[in-house]
Amino acid sequence: MSTATKISAPVGGPPTAAGKYLTVLLDREAYGIAVLKVREIIRMQKITPVPQMPGFVKGVINLRGHVIPVIDLRLKFGLKAELTERTCIIVVQVAMPSGAVVQMGLVVDSVEEVVPIPGGDIEPTPDFGTKIDTAYLLGMAKVKGQVQTLLDIDRVVAAETIQEVVRASAA
Repeated sequence: MSTATKISAPVGGPPTAAGKYLTVLLDREAYGIAVLKVREIIRMQKITPVPQMPGFVKGVINLRGHVIPVIDLRLKFGLKAELTERTCIIVVQVAMPSGAVVQMGLVVDSVEEVVPIPGGDIEPTPDFGTKIDTAYLLGMAKVKGQVQTLLDIDRVVAAETIQEVVRASAA
């Protein structure tokens, strides 16, 4: 059995609402990440810590000779850190404000499936109030009778955090 699963989709520009999404679980809640952003899925491995990073930045991994920063999405979303036998790292490509694209690892509880979501099954993010920032959400999708949150992965990993992590991993 291979330790990595390649996602055979080209990396495009910013995600659009309709399309194929990789469904991942965090604390038993399903989230969708645009397949065009996903490079591969790998088993959990040793992550080398990097000092003075935000708590959700776990550190870096060596992926076939490339240093990849790793972020724990549970911690980024304010959930308790937890590792299980299904915990894995999703390697995604994230667009920097400068236009450069960097690879980052996202720790998730598990990966479910790739699902096509037509535009008609996606609704805008509801207004939660003025104090909640929903800029990192593409929308809410109805998939198999359940609601899934579609993530704009470029915004989930805030630009300033990306730059800080990339600088530290390059040093």
